[in-house]
Amino acid sequence: MGKFLKTTDTILFDVQERVARITLNRPEKRNAITGPMITELHDALLEADARTDVNVVVLQGAGKDFCAGYDLAGVYSGIKSEAEARADATEQVPYRSLSATLDDDCWNLERTQRQTTLMFQIHKPIIARVHGNCLAGGTDFALMCDMVIAATDARIGFPATRANGTPPNHMWVYHVGPQWAKRLLMTGDCLSGTDAARIGLVLDAVPADQLDEVVNDLARRMSFVDAELLAAHKRIVNVALELAGAQTLQRMAAEMDARAHLSQGPRRTQFKADMAQNGLKQALKNRDEPFGDGMVKIHWAAD
Repeated sequence: MGKFLKTTDTILFDVQERVARITLNRPEKRNAITGPMITELHDALLEADARTDVNVVVLQGAGKDFCAGYDLAGVYSGIKSEAEARADATEQVPYRSLSATLDDDCWNLERTQRQTTLMFQIHKPIIARVHGNCLAGGTDFALMCDMVIAATDARIGFPATRANGTPPNHMWVYHVGPQWAKRLLMTGDCLSGTDAARIGLVLDAVPADQLDEVVNDLARRMSFVDAELLAAHKRIVNVALELAGAQTLQRMAAEMDARAHLSQGPRRTQFKADMAQNGLKQALKNRDEPFGDGMVKIHWAAD
């Protein structure tokens, strides 16, 4: 087995005292997700799962954010899809384009999903350490982990559901139930880390300056348990999720996202036009401005 490179273009990988730390490393882009990042994260997770000196994995982000979602510039600004680029490079057989048909879109989403759901599949438990923004595709990563610890001031949500699609990885309903899943997806509003912990979207929320201490302590405590036992605990709980339809739901989530991409409604149409004419910043502003600060206001009942 080859040793994983300590630094790739988008991922940092480190192992100390039975804990592997995998760091999304595009801080200048708020760790926005690209194809290479997905591939390198996938490889790092497999490396951690295979190593006998690793019992626990921590997934985190470099810089100010955990992950601000997918890098939208390539999707909406006319840049060729990975498949189209391969076809041009080889000048041989054509490859499926990003969304030429509904089935092409499903195929591409499912292909990505096989990599981004790996957190659920591997034997080693994964703790997501969430700070700053954890948005859209960033939640695809975090909510597939076994536990999520967030900073109280973290911002967690999927604003892209306002105009762009529905989450292609869907663990929302399993964390918070149907009403909260609908509330969050049907508005694209975000939760603070504090409120995310209150409704069960994350395990716990702590002040940002205590986040490392809390995550490291939990990872250390878990790492004292033999890897075989940790795997048994993780896999039986995940079997329960599978019996509740979690695996089937992921396939349906990809298909629903592809269906949503066919929308010719005014908000999605306007977003695509804004991207083409004015760029990402203006498109996001026009999409999100009607929602104010975009944060959920929970009115907790008095004790």
